[in-house]
Amino acid sequence: MKLDIVHDQEDFRFYAPLGDEEAEMTYTYPEEKVLDLDYTFIPEAYRNQGLADQLVKAGLDFVQAQGYQFIPSCPVVEAYVQRHPEYQSLMKE
Repeated sequence: MKLDIVHDQEDFRFYAPLGDEEAEMTYTYPEEKVLDLDYTFIPEAYRNQGLADQLVKAGLDFVQAQGYQFIPSCPVVEAYVQRHPEYQSLMKE
């Protein structure tokens, strides 16, 4: 299932409508040009379909396009980056 992901910069989140529910990944800006990707939620009925990976990829692609760095506070983000080392250089030390 391919998500239609929306980046809501006012609420600091990437989300995708799923019927009456939403999948989302939230973030904060602890420093200028640094996103802390801190929380990912997929409704139970939609789990284990790769949807979290799509949200994380959207967030990391935004970080990369902006020339930012990120902090993987969410375990889902951390696991994704371990499986996709091309994003590791964007991680804040």
